[in-house]
Amino acid sequence: MSTWIDVCTLDDLQPDSGVCALVAGKQIALFYLTKIQEVYAVANFDPIGKANVLSRGMVGDLGGEPMLASPLYKQHYSLKTGACFEYDHIKIATYPVRVNNNRIAVKMAAG
Repeated sequence: MSTWIDVCTLDDLQPDSGVCALVAGKQIALFYLTKIQEVYAVANFDPIGKANVLSRGMVGDLGGEPMLASPLYKQHYSLKTGACFEYDHIKIATYPVRVNNNRIAVKMAAG
């Protein structure tokens, strides 16, 4: 079972940058990409650098795929799937996001 959790307003996010939020006890990195008007949510934990820093990464696109570059060792992750572009076996968690009346909600699994 999963539930939508209200996190913040769209205005609370930094355009084309990341912010970290504590959602259901987990650090979640939120990114608002203004060019495509999309909000993405991924785990803030960098599995290679072993630190909660992904919200500080740079965003852009890689071959048309919205991506995040880790601020530590610069690996690139898909904001849609969490897949690491450099290492097939590494993936970060992604979370569904919805925007309703300027409010951001993230869907989190129960438990």
